[in-house]
Amino acid sequence: MLFRFIFLFFGATTMLAQQVQYAHQLLKYSSDLGGKQFGIKRLLGKPDVYPQGGFSPNAWMPKNALDGREVIIVSFEKAQTVQQVAIFENLNAGCVVALAVSSDGEDFQTVWSRRPDYQTPVYKKSLAADRAYYFGRKRRKVEQAPEIVNPGVERIFLEQPHAAIKAVKVVFNFALLPGAKQVDAIAISDSTIPIDPQPETIPELTKISAPITVDASSSWSVPCVIGNTLFVTTYAEDREQIFTFLWDKDRWKKHENPKELNLNPAYNFVEFANNELLLKGGKPFYTGTQETGFELWQKTHTGYQLSSAIKIPAYSNFEPYADATLSSDGKVFIMAVETDFTQGGTDLYVSFQKQDGTFGLLQNMGKAINSAADESSPQLLSDQKTLLFSSNGFSGFGSHDLYLSYRLDDTWKNWSVPKNLGPIINTASYEVHPFYDEEHEQLLYSVSTENQMLLKSVSIPKALWNWQH
Repeated sequence: MLFRFIFLFFGATTMLAQQVQYAHQLLKYSSDLGGKQFGIKRLLGKPDVYPQGGFSPNAWMPKNALDGREVIIVSFEKAQTVQQVAIFENLNAGCVVALAVSSDGEDFQTVWSRRPDYQTPVYKKSLAADRAYYFGRKRRKVEQAPEIVNPGVERIFLEQPHAAIKAVKVVFNFALLPGAKQVDAIAISDSTIPIDPQPETIPELTKISAPITVDASSSWSVPCVIGNTLFVTTYAEDREQIFTFLWDKDRWKKHENPKELNLNPAYNFVEFANNELLLKGGKPFYTGTQETGFELWQKTHTGYQLSSAIKIPAYSNFEPYADATLSSDGKVFIMAVETDFTQGGTDLYVSFQKQDGTFGLLQNMGKAINSAADESSPQLLSDQKTLLFSSNGFSGFGSHDLYLSYRLDDTWKNWSVPKNLGPIINTASYEVHPFYDEEHEQLLYSVSTENQMLLKSVSIPKALWNWQH
C-alpha cells in the first residue's frame, strides 16, 4: 500500500467537515505507570494538552522513555473509513515507527512504517536515570518537569482509504529522540484534512476588547470585588498582604493596606465578599483540627472584625493553604485542595452549610471539571450555576488558562464541559484567579509574566455569561 506521511508541529490548521473519532478503548499496551496521573488511560478521548503541548499529567508517559519499542492498540466507538491517523505527542515528537489498522481488533494490516536513516543516532540512556523522571516524586507528582522539546502531531495520510476500521496499532521507538515522552491522544479521520482540534471556547468572547493592566506598580493577585472596593494581594514585608483599590471614574485606584486583615504571618488574601462579610484565607492551622485556614469577617462601620473560622469535618489538604469561594448566600463553600482522593492534582470540592451554620464534608465536584492536572481559584457567580476557575488540565492556549462551566443539577457534581475563555484572555502565559465583577461587568484576573504577576481587567457584558442558560 502506498502512503503519504506528514509530520506537523503544533500549530493552527483549518478543520472542515470530516468524520473524526478519538481512541475509545484500550485493547493492548506495553507499559503503564498506573494511577490517575500519567497512566495509559490518559490517552483516551480528545487531546487535553493540544495545541499548547508540553509536559502534563493528563497524558500517557511510558515507563522507559529512552528504552526503545512501545506498542499501543486502541479501538474506536464505531467502525469507519480511515484515510488519516493522528498521534498527539506532547514531548519530543517523532518516535512513531509503524502503524497498522484492523476491522476487528484481532487481525492487523500494516499500512505505514518509518524507515530510519542509518545515519540517525539512536539516543540511549541508563534505565535508572530514565526512571528518575517518573518516580522521583513528591505527593505523586513529578518533581522536575523535563524540558519541553518538539511537541507535535504525527499525521499519517494513507494514499487509499481503508473501510470499516475499528482499531489501530501504533508502534513507537522512543530511543530515536532524547528526553521525556508523552502521548496525549490518537485520532482517525476519513479525510485528508488535517485533524486539528481546538479548545472549546465561547464564540461571544471573540468580540471583546483587549484586557488592560489595572496597576503595574506591584505583583497583584487574588482579586475580589464588592461594590466599589477591590481587594488584592501582593508580597510586601516578607509576607503576602491585602491591599484595596477604589473604583473612581471608570478605573481602579490604589487606596490602602487594611491592617486588621493582614495579621497572618505568611498569607493574607480575600476570596469572596458581600455587603455583610468577607472570606479571608491564610490563617495557620494544624491538621486534624477541622480548620481550613479560612475565616469569615464581619463588616463594621470602621472596617472588618473576625466572625468565625470555617471548619470542615475530616479536612485534608497536602498544602498549608488553598483556594476557596462562597456562594452569594453564603451556604455553599467551594475549595481547591489536593488529597489522596483527588482526580490527580488539585481538585474542586464543595461543602454545604448545615442548619446549625457549620459546613459538612467536602465532596468532589466530579470528573467533568476535575482533570488529572490542577484546578484552582474558583469563583461562583451570583446565579449559583456559573463557575469560573483556572486549570492546566484541559485543551488551552498556555500553561494555565481560565475556564467556565455550568452546573447542570442540584447535586453539584454534574457540570458542563469546561469552556476556555479564549485567546483574547488566555495567552501562552499563566492565567489564574478569575473574578467577575457583576456590578461593573468586568473580569479581573492575574497573569504571570517573567518578572511579576500582572492584574488584568477586561470588560465583558453580563449577558455573555448566560451562554447556556
